[in-house]
Amino acid sequence: MARPRSEDKRLAILESAAEVVGEFGLSAPTVKISQLAGVAEGTLFTYFANKDDLLNQLYLALKTELRDSFVADYPATKSLLDRCRHVWNRYITWGTANPLKRKCVRQLAVSDRITKETKKAVEEAFMEFHAVIHECAAGGLLRDQPPAFASAVMGAIAETTMEFIAREPTHVKRYTKAGFESFWRAVTG
Repeated sequence: MARPRSEDKRLAILESAAEVVGEFGLSAPTVKISQLAGVAEGTLFTYFANKDDLLNQLYLALKTELRDSFVADYPATKSLLDRCRHVWNRYITWGTANPLKRKCVRQLAVSDRITKETKKAVEEAFMEFHAVIHECAAGGLLRDQPPAFASAVMGAIAETTMEFIAREPTHVKRYTKAGFESFWRAVTG
């Protein structure tokens, strides 16, 4: 009889995969992931059918973690500016606290190994926040662009902001504020 799967082991594998993929890219060996997780390589494949399955579940888990950081104390009844600033601040906080996870997400987001089903699940998980970004852009310079464009503009400015925070960690507030103001002007101006 096979042993029951442990959610703790599955999560340890995902955490290790985020770190190893963040450091070594998508070609990261599963043996390194297994070693960091403290499990045998065969155990990894007890939880994930193959490396592509692992990468898809990892992408979904990391994006869900990011989305969950937005949800905490989300000011749903506040102004559009307050809601956008909340999403921005949570994105910057998560990204600067998790540089390898952020790098991993960036690599997975452009990988052809991520399935349409996984991309759709991620899109659905972020639907409320994409709607907020679209609402921001509706009256501004980006009003005639697809909603995904405004989200991509936010992502690009956020990445720049996080890179500067990594270089100068004593200026977190300064760069977070400047980045948000740049984003806000870009989409609402």
